[in-house]
Amino acid sequence: MRRTAVLGSAGTLIAGTLIAGTLTAGVVAAPPVAAESVLGQVPEDHGVAVAAGRAAQQGISWADCPADWGLEKPVQCGWVSVPLDYARPDGRQIRLAVDRVAATGAADERQGALVYNPGGPGGSGLRFPRRVTTNNAIWARTAKAYDFVGFDPRGVGHSSPLSCVDPQDAIKAPKPDPVPDSEADKLAQRKLAAEYAAGCTERSGGLLPHMNTLNTARDLDVIRAALGERKLNYLGVSYGTYLGAVYGTLFPSHVRRMVMDSIVNPRTDKIWYGVNLDQDVAFEARLADWMRWVASHDAVYHLGDTEAEVRRQWEELRADAKREPIGGVVGPAELVNFFQAAPYYDSRWAAVAQVWSAYAAGDTEVLVDAAGPHPDDTVGNAAAENGTAVYTAVECADAPWPTDWATWNRDNTRLHTRYPFFTWANAWLNLPCATWPAPRQQPLRIGTGKELPPVLLVQSERDAATPYQGALELHERFKGSRLVTERDAGSHGITNLQNPCINGKVEAYLLSGALDPHDTACAPHATPTP
Repeated sequence: MRRTAVLGSAGTLIAGTLIAGTLTAGVVAAPPVAAESVLGQVPEDHGVAVAAGRAAQQGISWADCPADWGLEKPVQCGWVSVPLDYARPDGRQIRLAVDRVAATGAADERQGALVYNPGGPGGSGLRFPRRVTTNNAIWARTAKAYDFVGFDPRGVGHSSPLSCVDPQDAIKAPKPDPVPDSEADKLAQRKLAAEYAAGCTERSGGLLPHMNTLNTARDLDVIRAALGERKLNYLGVSYGTYLGAVYGTLFPSHVRRMVMDSIVNPRTDKIWYGVNLDQDVAFEARLADWMRWVASHDAVYHLGDTEAEVRRQWEELRADAKREPIGGVVGPAELVNFFQAAPYYDSRWAAVAQVWSAYAAGDTEVLVDAAGPHPDDTVGNAAAENGTAVYTAVECADAPWPTDWATWNRDNTRLHTRYPFFTWANAWLNLPCATWPAPRQQPLRIGTGKELPPVLLVQSERDAATPYQGALELHERFKGSRLVTERDAGSHGITNLQNPCINGKVEAYLLSGALDPHDTACAPHATPTP
């Protein structure tokens, strides 16, 4: 999931991963937490067992979804209650929204529920069942065997939603250029970040101490129990792979099948400050891939016939918007927010290029509509603000972050010289973690626990949001896993793209547990066309 900025810049962020050779994190962290020090030795272990037992008895009362959730029949919705604080399982409870569509096959074909998390943190999984109701051919055979189950994680959407700022204030534009021209610019951004962190306490303080991946993994186990499943079948994308890695480490004997798509590097010294520094490098490389593609279709877009010329056009557009925001609302921050969709997803290559081309040909309105704010979309604005709040709360609480500005300034100044597209926008988005008011966890040491079955890992080679090294790292940590690499490709979240090689391997694993005897590679999915 992409995170839209509500601070001093309007970049977006997704949980990223390591690129070898980038800057060190600059965080002096306590030792990571091993799984054995979590399970059986802390109150939360007892708490999750109590909550799961209770959920297994209560089950889920399925009914038609509320009309304003946008989930048509036969999708059904329900609620699962979990402790806000697993150390106090009989204390305050929060409700998690869940939905499902029943398996489409015969009763003897059904293998259970397939639970989905799309990433973020802060993404809602409630639209997952619509892959069945909209007749998505990629999932047709899998849907015969599994109920497709989505959920809003704690703090997200309908599950005790978190908020840090008024959503209508969050969309005000133009925001300051994320690339600072002076120390005064940096000081202004630092002030905005501190104010944002304080706003999270003011609007959602009671939730903040309990917003972390460890608790979300515990919630996932309670959902498993409420579904009546002895073991979990799971599909996680992006941050959803880190959630899955934490779950698999905490509850290895509760896993039946697990597919990890576009994988976050789980190294404890990279969660999360180093992960985001490394992502800046990967975005620059994938942006270049897109610009070469645009240049190869200059007859369509007229933005230059070489990567260098397309990049020059981008820098000129950015400079023009800095001098005079386009339509009064689109400055450099808004441009980064819009253009970064292309490095994320191949499916956005043509759309972003077309908007840019139309603007270059004189259509200002098309760019303002695509990159500017939409005050009338109050529902969408609230959802975006909520996603940002949850992203910030979880990542800030999951691990130590630098609290000294000198570390942030040093690392991002160095990175910006070679990777200018995303670096400073990314920094300001994460800077609230420097002054985060809630307790921080130590990251869990991810590894193979007793009875963890083979896990399927799927990764594109040039993914910007979760670079390839993350897949290699999790592959090493989850013994017996198999890695499927999409060669010469870089889209993020590839299990829902048309690629018969990847689609077939995912389907075979979910339906029968079948894995190739060795790691394998697939040719890329189809290159986008204008």
